[in-house]
Formats: sequence, structure tokens, C-alpha cells
Amino acid sequence: MSTLNHYRALCFDVYGTLIDWESGILAALEPLLAKDPSRHFSREHLLTAYHELEREQQRLTPNMPYSQLLSTIHPLLAQSLDLPAPSPADSISFGDSVGSWPAFPDTVDALQRLSKKFTLVVLSNVDRASFATSNAGSLQAFPFDSVITAQDIGSYKPDPRNFEYIKKVLAVDFGIEPGRILATAQSQFHDHQPARRAGIKSVWIERPGATMGNRDDPIFDWRFGTLGEMANAVEREGSWG
Repeated sequence: MSTLNHYRALCFDVYGTLIDWESGILAALEPLLAKDPSRHFSREHLLTAYHELEREQQRLTPNMPYSQLLSTIHPLLAQSLDLPAPSPADSISFGDSVGSWPAFPDTVDALQRLSKKFTLVVLSNVDRASFATSNAGSLQAFPFDSVITAQDIGSYKPDPRNFEYIKKVLAVDFGIEPGRILATAQSQFHDHQPARRAGIKSVWIERPGATMGNRDDPIFDWRFGTLGEMANAVEREGSWG
């Protein structure tokens, strides 16, 4: 296998890899759960119910901006959990919560270190406004080399169009061929599986305790528990391969 330093670009999933979307989603669900304090749900149950609704809505409305998509599934989630229906304002607040979801504590430092050796690009399943809020907030205005969202492409991962799109961007704008790209992500469903079909190698950031996007048949070329661990491995390898 090639070394990590053989590659020239890291194609990042953001929510789940750089940002702790599971904690963010659970926090944003608190007002809904508080409507019936007698009901108790496990973390896995809530996230699984959320992920199933999100995935189906993305399939049905691939052009819908992510914040609006979250607002759309919010009452459906309440219904699936047998909770009182939220108000339209509650659902809008849930959709707008994306930008407040926290970054993992290792993220920004790891990005700074990785940027010394790689072109860093975002390929995210959100809309431009939500990502801009996240980037200005918990990502501390990190200067990614390129930012591509589902809103730009008109489809959500794992749609094959998303990885084909990023291959074109990296080839045209940076002169980087697909064989020098590493998809760097937590979700097997959203990223590793479609990246493999697109002929892109991948690094699995297997965040401890992650639920959404996992599969029983994980595929990856490298695996680390955090992005910080990946940055450490890159630095240990030294110069370019």
C-alpha cells in the first residue's frame, strides 16, 4: 500500500468527521423530547430514527437545502417517536441548529497540521449557509482550499454524482488526479462506499461511539480513531511519497 504522503488531496466529510453531528443533533432534539418527559430513548434509538428519516428525505428531495430538510423531517421524527407534534417554529429552529453543532476537540489542530502537506477540500451533505456558519463558528474560520456542498451539486451522498463532481474540481482547479485523492470520513454509508465505487481511496476516521452511517461491512484503506491520530501518522511518515 502507498504511504499517506503519496496523496495530494484530502476530501473531507464534515458532519460526523470534523463536527460532532451526533451530539449536535441530540442537543437540538432536547426541546422535542422535553414535550413528554415520561418518555426515555437511548442515544442509538434516537440517532437511528433520525438517520433513517434523513436518508429517505435526501432520496426524495435531493435539491432541498439541508437545513430545510432537517426542518421537514423534524415533525416526522416526533411522529415516529410518538411525541407531541412540534410547532413550525420549533422545526425551523431544529433545521437552523446545524451551524451550532460542535467540532471535535482535535479537529482544528489536525486540519492545520494536515494543510501543510495536502490540499484540503470539503464535500459535505449540507447547504452553503449551514456550512458557512459552522466554519465561522466551531471550525474557527479554517481556510479550506475548496468547499463543495450538496446544494452545489444538487444531490446528497452517497449519490455517485457527488464524488464524480469532486474529482472534476480537483482535476481542473488543482491538477490532482483521482489516484492522489483520499476521502477522509467517518460514515461508511455516505462516504467510504461511494468513494470506493468512484475509484478513490479512503481514510476511515472511526469516531468512538459513532452510530450514524455505520455498516456491517466497513471498507477503508487506513483507519484512525480521530483526525488528530491521522495527522500524527502523516507527520511520522515525514516527506512526500
